[in-house]
Amino acid sequence: MKSAVIIPTCGRKSLLPRLIAHLEQQTRRPDLVLISAPDTTHVEMTRSDQFEVAYIFGKQGLTAQRNQALQKALPGHDVVVFFDDDFLPDNDYLCLLELAFAAHPDWAAITGDVVRDDICGAGLSFDEGLRALDQSQSKPPRLPLATQELSAYGCNMAFRAADVGDLRFDERLPLYGWQEDVDFSTQVGRRGQIIRLNTLRGVHLGIKSGRVSGVRFGYSQIVNPLYLIRKGTVPPRKGLALMARNVVANVMRSIWPEAYIDRRGRLRGNLLAAYHVLQRRIEPEHILNL
Repeated sequence: MKSAVIIPTCGRKSLLPRLIAHLEQQTRRPDLVLISAPDTTHVEMTRSDQFEVAYIFGKQGLTAQRNQALQKALPGHDVVVFFDDDFLPDNDYLCLLELAFAAHPDWAAITGDVVRDDICGAGLSFDEGLRALDQSQSKPPRLPLATQELSAYGCNMAFRAADVGDLRFDERLPLYGWQEDVDFSTQVGRRGQIIRLNTLRGVHLGIKSGRVSGVRFGYSQIVNPLYLIRKGTVPPRKGLALMARNVVANVMRSIWPEAYIDRRGRLRGNLLAAYHVLQRRIEPEHILNL
């Protein structure tokens, strides 16, 4: 199988060279690594003597950047892998991924096991992430466990190219594109199983730079699930529960907010979104005006 790794990035220029060097440690190296960024100011044009690295520019926003990379990655590749620019895969990730796809032709998508995820914390440094990976490797080997899921986790998800076909990420979910991974992988899941494989391990640093404002994210916390419920890619019970948890967290923690989360901004975004929903306006792209 030929595999292409897509890494969308924005505002994290210093991170990419270390990530590319980390990918060079893979026991099965990718055939192509595609860096998708709005323009050259967001990247250092790093190369590798282990695999081809290509850069593609022109669009901003997670869904748009993923789509522009998909256009180049799908022809000539059997597997397309999406890594966040702050996700560190274990060194055997791509090898085990290829073996899994080869052994299970009915698997359309595979997502790995995040052994440390600081997306809700202050964020890990690159070196802290490497240490977390080392700690997971020092534990006894795991028995392979494949669990069928409803959707994949966006920081690390792989798709069989034939099952992606003409599907694309929904660009009505702009900028951070919150829940875009659920929307896309759910649609791919209609063509084959979505599997979480515990032997594919990695660390999600959860770096806070390059993310959208608290107000914009809070708006997306309400509008994006409702939009996807109406679209039919998120079950109503799951979407409404997600919205409720986020609103409660923002209300409770806005009194003593974490230093690394703009809780009051998120709450303002929640309230603005609720006002628009009452007006029957469910428009995820409105965050571009905030």
